[in-house]
Amino acid sequence: MVNITRKTFCKPVVPAIAILIMAGSLLQAQPLHGPHSFTHQDTLRGTLSEQRNWWDVQQYDISVTPDYATKTIMGKTIIRYSINVHTHTDTMQIDLQEPMVIDSILAGTVKATYTRDGNAFFVVIPRQGNATSAALTIWYHGKPREAIRPPWDGGWIWKKDEKGRPWMSVACQGLGASVWYPCKDHQSDEPDHGAVLNITVPDSLTAIGNGRLKEKKAHGNGTTTWSWVVVNPINNYDIIPYIGHYANWQETFSGEKGKLSCSYWVLDYNLAKAKEQFKQAPLMLKCFEYWFGPYPFYEDGYKLVESPHLGMEHQSAVAYGNKFQNGYLGRDLSASGWGLKWDFILVHESGHEWFGNNITTKDLADMWVHEGFTNYSETLFTECQYGKKAGQDYVIGTRKGIKNDIPIVAPYGVNQEGSGDMYPKAGNLLHTIRQVINDDEKFRQLLRGLNKTFYHKTVSTQEIEGYINIESHINFSKVFDQYLRHTNIPVLEYKVVNDKTISFRWTSCIDGFNLPLKISGGEEKWIRPTQAWQNVALLNPAAFEVDRNFYVNVKKVTE
Repeated sequence: MVNITRKTFCKPVVPAIAILIMAGSLLQAQPLHGPHSFTHQDTLRGTLSEQRNWWDVQQYDISVTPDYATKTIMGKTIIRYSINVHTHTDTMQIDLQEPMVIDSILAGTVKATYTRDGNAFFVVIPRQGNATSAALTIWYHGKPREAIRPPWDGGWIWKKDEKGRPWMSVACQGLGASVWYPCKDHQSDEPDHGAVLNITVPDSLTAIGNGRLKEKKAHGNGTTTWSWVVVNPINNYDIIPYIGHYANWQETFSGEKGKLSCSYWVLDYNLAKAKEQFKQAPLMLKCFEYWFGPYPFYEDGYKLVESPHLGMEHQSAVAYGNKFQNGYLGRDLSASGWGLKWDFILVHESGHEWFGNNITTKDLADMWVHEGFTNYSETLFTECQYGKKAGQDYVIGTRKGIKNDIPIVAPYGVNQEGSGDMYPKAGNLLHTIRQVINDDEKFRQLLRGLNKTFYHKTVSTQEIEGYINIESHINFSKVFDQYLRHTNIPVLEYKVVNDKTISFRWTSCIDGFNLPLKISGGEEKWIRPTQAWQNVALLNPAAFEVDRNFYVNVKKVTE
């Protein structure tokens, strides 16, 4: 456990160990953080242009055949989409990143013409009367960008397992699904009716995808196609193949919506230790259903799949690479001791099924909604298993990884993430909001309400903030602004006036910042600081403290 004092609230100096911890906490996405000079390609990728807005993806039907020896793939993607006849243009933007190549495109049954602009293809789609739906079939091939250090950099993963056998997958959050298949590569448009993933591999290999196995078809030529189907909306970057020498076992979880099928896929030689480690999965599901509501994808099931990288939140097929040990590769990112009681990757990546996969942000700039809530899911799991104080110790311990370098919310329309603080800082923001609400059942219903109200939807930060303000009956707008869009941590300055009174005010904050605080000094009280000095009577001002659960700095001043 960590003994938290007022000094803990001071703006941290980041030592080497904290840098290592921060590196670990950013594992889920390719690094798009930090200063960035935006390009034409960034705008093409991040903007909802007229070439994107007139059509809405209904389903991806992806067929892919990888060649391990040459590190190339060939494939076909059918994009089924609905049409807004009022905004229909004659051009459709399809994304496929260099050096991948499109061979040909059929618009319905008609061969389409297209031009390329870097990672974007502009396909001529003639109007077909008042048709409200259509399909595009794209054949493509190439040597996709290779992920050298996944999941921190993205692309196709070509590795060998411990026995020297092929082991393949993809990691592409942030970088984008268009690194390996053609799509509308923007988070705002998930396929309403899910996806089909057909993976053709040598007979000796197993190919796993999202959702449920529809068919396994041997072709008689040494290859087999594994066909997986997702019926729920799904993020582009979540549609992922896993290919290797896998073993499988299954169990059923009795959840809030009935029987949830759970399937676990690990390399054959890891089966025994995986069966022991993955006993945590039902515990996680029970805790998260309590706090967040029913698992969002009962129709597609829940899977953990051993991956050739550390982990990623691939919907209904969560990537797991934590080497069957507790903590984050055996480390406690909170330094509280509690982070070694459970498997970080299993818990964190599964938490994304609610925040990231069920609730998805329209723009990458708002990724804190994915990462902040999921970061806080670690605290809630700790609390669920070991008690409220353990959860508090854990979340407070993660503050050492906060850099306060750049804002958490990034520029919009250019496919850019904000600060990596979207993990621990946003988690501590939510913990602070929970303290202000001061009613754990109300806070729980707020989290469950988010997952019900925005079930299978894409959202903006404004929608999430607005929902919390309305349902809590507390206006947190200035609090969100301070922690998400600015880098300063508010400072509560105070001074002892006499043996019965202190004065206090906010500094280092935006105008109108209005976070209330729970304090003590011989007794517990709530105060509502402003940027003007105010007084409060305390039994023992010399013992003044701010409740450690509020993420603020505290500074004693003398005049």
